[in-house]
Order: sequence, then structure tokens, then C-alpha cells
Amino acid sequence: MRRIAHISDLHFGAADELVAERLIECVTSLHPHLVIVSGDLTQRARTTQFQAAKAFLDALPQPQLVIPGNHDVPMYNVYDRFIDPLGKYERIITGDLEPFVSDDEMAVAGINTARSLTIKGGRIGREEVRRLTDKMAEFPDKMLKIVVTHHPFDVPEGEDEDDIVGRARESLAIIAESGADVFLSGHLHKSHIGHSARRYKLDNGYSALIIQAGTAISHRGRGEENSFNMIEFKHPFLTVHRYTCPIPSEPFRLAATERFAHNGRGWSRM
Repeated sequence: MRRIAHISDLHFGAADELVAERLIECVTSLHPHLVIVSGDLTQRARTTQFQAAKAFLDALPQPQLVIPGNHDVPMYNVYDRFIDPLGKYERIITGDLEPFVSDDEMAVAGINTARSLTIKGGRIGREEVRRLTDKMAEFPDKMLKIVVTHHPFDVPEGEDEDDIVGRARESLAIIAESGADVFLSGHLHKSHIGHSARRYKLDNGYSALIIQAGTAISHRGRGEENSFNMIEFKHPFLTVHRYTCPIPSEPFRLAATERFAHNGRGWSRM
């Protein structure tokens, strides 16, 4: 069985330090095989904020797969925004903008969706998708194949559809060919699990799980408590545990559990 901690939207610069301590304690106690951070490590892409994020990551278990978000691109420094948009992220956090982790049960690929030309939105490049699918195709379908982006491939009912990552439909159709069928993302600051088939109807009946993490430690909860997901996988079953921190002075606690089974064509809720 594999255990994966999925955290997102740290927003150092607008983070609750006490909640960050509680998160480190909780994630460490759960002994994940992999920690995934799906973007927005900082609030305004400042050096001190990246340094705080790096210290936080260093306190979490290894290995880790980390990608940037739109807040990790400078907003007010026009030169850096367009000439060196992820320079601080690459120098302080990691220079790998297409991280990939695999073992005998899972293959996990990250894609950078942050772009200089948009303040909030994101986009997937065609070459990035092709490199990802080439890697994923090397692994058997019974393995857990995860794609990590900051901007989501889908949003819950009532949410702004402009938040969906650019080229989502085209990219999802190509990614489906590789057998990847779990997508992890952040950006919305809302926890949610949905099926890609609700929005994207592919001829082969492909249906991926789209798992959204809330904001892990920032004050910008948008009406939702700080949270993260713990994903457990043992073929053909996948379980998502959501942990929340209603009170910063108290530990994260298990708030919800959803279970799924893979039937060869897609995931069904148990």
C-alpha cells in the first residue's frame, strides 16, 4: 500500500505559523511514502516567503514532489515577472519544474501551470504533456498514475470555470492514453473530489478522479477550514482521508473519508 500526503496553497506571507506546526506534526505521524505540494508556496513570491516555505518543506517527510503556483510568480516586480518568473522558486525551492517520482506501485508527475502573462489563471504546454505521457506510458496500468497541477482540470458546481487550467480538454485526452487517471490540484482553496467524465466525454469511457486540496495553512480559507488530503492506494482501491484544523492550537483531525475502486475503465465510489 502507498500513502501520499497531498497539501496545497501554503501562502507563506499569509500563513498561520501555529497551523503549520500542527500540519508538520500530523503529516509526520502518518508516515507517508510521498508528500505532494501542489503550488502557491508563497503569497507574493518574495525571498523571505520562499525561505519560510523551504524551512517548512525541510521539516516534512521525504521524498517530496513540489510544483509552483500562480502566487509563486512575482506580481509587482515586472522585470522578474516576465524575465525570470520562477527564478526565486527555482533557486530556493527546486530547479525541477517537471518533477517525477516512481516506485513499484505508483508513478507521479508534476506539471508547472504558472504563467507570467496571467495573474490568476494557468496553462499546460503541449510539450509538457507529451513528455509526461511518454514517462507514464512506461508503467503498467495497475499502478497508481498521478498527475499534479496547481490549476485544476475541473471545478465543483458553482465555482468559476475560468479557474480551470488552460488546454485542459486537449491535455486530458492525451494524458488518458498513458493510463494516468488521478489528478491532484489546488488553487481553489476548497476540498473536492470529482470525476473527469462529468465534464470531458471521451470515446473510450475514460473517467479520472480529480482530487482538490484546500489551503493547508493560510488565512485565506474562503469559508473552509485548513486541510490536507492523505491518499491510500492498494490496487484496485483508493481511499482519500481529509484532515482539517478547525482550531490552530489543536491538532489536525480526520474529518472525512471517501473510498473508490477501479473497475478497469475508471473509478467508482464505494
